[in-house]
Amino acid sequence: MKLYYVNKNPQIRGEHEVHSSDCIYLPTLENRQYLGYFNNCAEAVKEARKFYANVDGCFYCCPQCHTK
Repeated sequence: MKLYYVNKNPQIRGEHEVHSSDCIYLPTLENRQYLGYFNNCAEAVKEARKFYANVDGCFYCCPQCHTK
């Protein structure tokens, strides 16, 4: 299991990126929202959609969930 966060600030195209806690692009404390521990990024993305409609996985730490 990994710990995941979602970026509070949207990317240029409007999506909020989900990151694992060990990502080199993890947002700063004030710019990330705690999601919790999940078995995979798909579960974390599903949780992030409870807060934001437009969600995507980080290209670097969640490539299997990166779609945009």
